[in-house]
Amino acid sequence: MYRAATIKQIAEALCVSISTVSRALSDSHEVSAETKRIVLEYAKKINYHSNPIAVSLKRGRSNSIGVLLSDVASSFFSQVINGIESIAYEKGYHVIITQSHDSFEREVTNMSHLASRSVDGILVSMSSQTTNYEHITSLHERGMPIVFFDRILDEIETFKVTTDNFKAAYEATEVLLKKGFKGIGHLTNAPQLSITIERLNGYMAALKANQIPFDERLVFYCHEGGRNPQEIETAIDHYLTKEIKADALLISSDRISTSALRVLKRLGKADQLTIIGFSNSDVIDLLSPGISFIRQRAFEMGEIAAEMLIKLIESKYPIYEFETKLLDGELHWKGKEKI
Repeated sequence: MYRAATIKQIAEALCVSISTVSRALSDSHEVSAETKRIVLEYAKKINYHSNPIAVSLKRGRSNSIGVLLSDVASSFFSQVINGIESIAYEKGYHVIITQSHDSFEREVTNMSHLASRSVDGILVSMSSQTTNYEHITSLHERGMPIVFFDRILDEIETFKVTTDNFKAAYEATEVLLKKGFKGIGHLTNAPQLSITIERLNGYMAALKANQIPFDERLVFYCHEGGRNPQEIETAIDHYLTKEIKADALLISSDRISTSALRVLKRLGKADQLTIIGFSNSDVIDLLSPGISFIRQRAFEMGEIAAEMLIKLIESKYPIYEFETKLLDGELHWKGKEKI
């Protein structure tokens, strides 16, 4: 039967105390460099590995972080997760991923589950249904380190990282205007989400800067984030009416963009609306007809979010100054000038 090597065995073999071995393995300043070298060499020789459960109990940590987001199937969020994991595993943390599927009830349940698993901190991207934040604020007030990414929450003072949504939407709207489009609709997510507010503000600012009157009828909110096909069909029908006279759309998410294109193709009207959508899909270039897109720096967002959270977890002193990091989006124009 296999038995793992222990600190006691190392101590007996080297004729030193167990506490000396423990300090040497944890790189304590109380042990000389030569003793550390001898202990580490012998530990490697007998294939000694520390017990992560015992270490976490001793330190009061689980060395795991929770991630709460809407949908891991999303290209954007899967890239964010890759960025989170790249930093977390490098720093010795395990990652527990939960999905809300844009459901408030699931978000509340998942937050509770992560806290009960004794994670050291949680990375959060808000559900599109969430308007009551008590489940998050209560955990934060009880000392749980929380960092927001993408869909952030202004009500809680902590580190946050997201796309510069205002700038990205402004630039995309301005590109459409310069290409000759005037009836630019904005098909977007639930109205309370931070990304919705920021992108809408960017869209409106670009219209104003180009002396185009804002028409609230050109803004359509998808409260279910494109998960309900009927919601998208209603939106497209709305934009195709003679009263609206839309000739282009700025769309706020990958799911809504592809769903809108699918509806337009089915109706045989894909050539009536030029689309710029936020999308990190690897196959966006294969869509027919093609759509222009804004690619977010998702992997980098995940890296930064993980670094921020681990900074909170490992800080020996309370942190009172927090940063909201904004990342530029990359606009890829695939459309044509309006004739």
